[in-house]
Amino acid sequence: MAKIMTHRPIRRLRRAQLPLNALRAFEAAARHLSFKMAAEELAVTPAAVSQQIRILEDYLGIPLFRRTSRSLILTKRAQESLEALRQGFDLIEESCAILQSPEDEGVLRLSVSPSFASKWLISRLQRYYEDNEDIVVKISATNELTDFSREDIDLAIRYGPGGYDGLYVEELMREEVFPVCSPRLLEGDEAIRAPADLARATLIHDDSALEDESDPTWPMWLKAAGVKVGDGQRALHFNQTALAIEAAIAGRGVALAKRALAETDLKQARLVRLFSQVHPVNFAYYMVCPTDKKDLAPVVGFMNWLRKEAGRSWAWEI
Repeated sequence: MAKIMTHRPIRRLRRAQLPLNALRAFEAAARHLSFKMAAEELAVTPAAVSQQIRILEDYLGIPLFRRTSRSLILTKRAQESLEALRQGFDLIEESCAILQSPEDEGVLRLSVSPSFASKWLISRLQRYYEDNEDIVVKISATNELTDFSREDIDLAIRYGPGGYDGLYVEELMREEVFPVCSPRLLEGDEAIRAPADLARATLIHDDSALEDESDPTWPMWLKAAGVKVGDGQRALHFNQTALAIEAAIAGRGVALAKRALAETDLKQARLVRLFSQVHPVNFAYYMVCPTDKKDLAPVVGFMNWLRKEAGRSWAWEI
């Protein structure tokens, strides 16, 4: 009659149940095939290693070694488990190394609006990298306010009223607004030479400015300048400042532009400023970050660079 072989079902242990000290003793003893050498590695006595092995054998219900007068010999099942156990301890060591390593010392995660990124920041970044080749700036361009408790952002540049509670906040630059257009609109019989000429021009509206009541809309600016326009005034509307400026560069009309965002295009003569009227606004650009990040080296260095660049902007005569 054939003998029926039965196998004891494998009992998987929960992490909280794992006898880690005994497993460490077993792995060291199995690697050296010596309780004495394992004890030296673990800085315990050979008797302590032997006790941990007995605890593990009792816990698992199987023998791990065959002991002879001269050596230790691993049982078949112990030999089969050893590689997986070694890999497990290697992964634990790797995890501890990751936990102890500095948090991305060479990375700065920056949140800015798309318009500020494209019209002010990007053209200046080369100067930053000339002195900071070891720092990688990762830019997240969004109009949404950064939630530092949920997003992995080190520093944000916000355009707004300030007063962001619970964060480190420092004003970077004020803003002011004035009309701009392509140089092409200053030529020919339809050239714009005075505010009254705007009555026959296409007016480019930056609808992103509507949150700031001090930021002049075209009706506000024209009224202050004493210009009356009819109901049929041509208009283009954009929800981002950068798009409104690009439309002006393309000669599609006249835009009310913020000084900082139009500066590069004014310097490169893609835009010209019209008239002498300048309208300061209440909103400003602010550097904002969690208080526990304001002293990180990449944050400190980038804020110092931003202050310098903001000073360059306001030193330039438009």
